[in-house]
Amino acid sequence: MCSSVSQAHEATKGSALLSQAILASGEAREKLLEQFGAEGVQADASLIELWRRGELWIVKPATGAADVVIYNGKGGQGTAKTEKLSTGEIITIDLANASASNPDRSSRKLLTKLLDVLALKADSERERAVAARQVGARQEEDSLKILVDMLPKQTSPVARAGFEEGIALCNLKLATGVARLEAITKLGNLASLLARDQLKTVVQTESAKPDATRDTALIKVAKEALVSIESKQDWVERGGTLFRGLSTGSVLIVAALGLAITFGLMGVINMAHGEFITIGGYTCYLTQVWFASMYGNSGDSFDHYFLVSLPLCFLSAAAMGWLVEWSIVRHLYNRPLESLLATWGLSMILQQSFRLKFGAANVQVSSPKWLAGNYDWMGIGLGYNRLFVIGFALLILFGTLLMMTKTPIGMQLRAVMQNRRMAASLGIRTARMNGFTFAFGSGLAGLAGAFLSQIGNVGPSMGEKYIVDSFMIVTVGGVGNIVGASLSALGIGSIDQMLQPILGPVMGKITTLMGIIAILQWRPGGIFPSRSRSLEG
Repeated sequence: MCSSVSQAHEATKGSALLSQAILASGEAREKLLEQFGAEGVQADASLIELWRRGELWIVKPATGAADVVIYNGKGGQGTAKTEKLSTGEIITIDLANASASNPDRSSRKLLTKLLDVLALKADSERERAVAARQVGARQEEDSLKILVDMLPKQTSPVARAGFEEGIALCNLKLATGVARLEAITKLGNLASLLARDQLKTVVQTESAKPDATRDTALIKVAKEALVSIESKQDWVERGGTLFRGLSTGSVLIVAALGLAITFGLMGVINMAHGEFITIGGYTCYLTQVWFASMYGNSGDSFDHYFLVSLPLCFLSAAAMGWLVEWSIVRHLYNRPLESLLATWGLSMILQQSFRLKFGAANVQVSSPKWLAGNYDWMGIGLGYNRLFVIGFALLILFGTLLMMTKTPIGMQLRAVMQNRRMAASLGIRTARMNGFTFAFGSGLAGLAGAFLSQIGNVGPSMGEKYIVDSFMIVTVGGVGNIVGASLSALGIGSIDQMLQPILGPVMGKITTLMGIIAILQWRPGGIFPSRSRSLEG
């Protein structure tokens, strides 16, 4: 007995029409598919993908009418529980009477257009606008007709602008004379980035023609439109660079917070801090692997892996930090050079351990569905994963500040860091506080590794390239000043991202470093020097 049943779908008028279309053929099927496009909803697009993948099967029992079911298993003998496409009802079928349905060539061509139509019916006005631009970019007669027919139904300014841009994109190729000039003017007013390359081609092609046949009006209008589009392109590039800088700076905030505590407050030069970042990244990867083994590589259950991994990343890195402080660091307080050498050696041991366990190549951590995609803001694509990193980093920053200033454990921590002997004489267990402080700073580094896994790959040396940046951030922001380190992280991350497109990755990094050296020459204690008392033995 074989069993394969999909998650029950919500039966709609579209699913019933698609079921009828699959059972029909020829002109009858085409008419039913056109009706499906006119009366279906955006959710019905997933049913089209099922048909394309061969997961819609026709069941022809010995008696009774044929029906269409959703089935992703194999044919043969036996029975299976499946779901009726038209009603969503779970039924048991005889596999001997079932066969996969595959759309023919003409149906596949029509299905592509139907997906466009269904995308234009999305509930979100922004999704409809994006879909309209994509449909218009195909510059086909059918696409133009669909957009013109659906334009009057768009009451939202955002969606309407998207449909108007899609129509203008179609007319840029399909229209002639005044209609084409109006389309180009419209594209210029909308600052359509999709039309930029084609307008450049129009200008070059017309300019190359002899004077007698050259359309000077077309060239003039196209050049004016290009000025508006190029202006928007510059804005989009600057905005995108700034956004990437903020997201990179947010990761550096979390990484530098941990170092600001272990180095800025404890005075320990921890060269293995980058490896705690790597521990967080690999913990996130292992959590993903476990969820994939339990729930598969997709679905709502799998998408929860990242939220589950966040506390695990913190705890795994914190546990390793506590172990390192207990076994190595506590024996080297007030011996900075020896602690530097010891933690540097530890970093090399940890890197080699990662290579032995996971291999030298990077491992891929996929973003959950709810972090995939972008939010379009004035043409700038704001990745949901980077927005999440920025928001969560700020939450961690404020949580750390509250813990340090408003809780008893934070007050004890600051007392130990300012004057260890006096704190011990007042009954504070300094050894325990040292271990907690180092573990907390290491746990924050683990969270940074989890965030980095969402905007890059995880590898044995992923934390190594952030250790220098973290030390620079703590130094520039002011040793022991958490707020100063956070502002420094945002500044360095943003400046680095802005300089790289102009000077290149290497020169951009060098220029940033030279700027930091100049700042430290001007203010050796950092931009926001700590005013608390220094550590005492």
